[in-house]
Amino acid sequence: MDINTLRGLATVFTMIAFFGVVYWAYSSKRKARFDDAANLPFAELDEKMDAASDKKEERR
Repeated sequence: MDINTLRGLATVFTMIAFFGVVYWAYSSKRKARFDDAANLPFAELDEKMDAASDKKEERR
């Protein structure tokens, strides 16, 4: 086994790992979970705005 065989095997294993990650990320089973995670910054922003508006109403 020479270095070129090892390089070829490393390339094949890297490609398999890449396609595995792509399949895992774009699987329909995980879509809802990733959509929820993508909207987390906006949910926190809404909570902060609601808390700020509540404080303004309390001051009145």
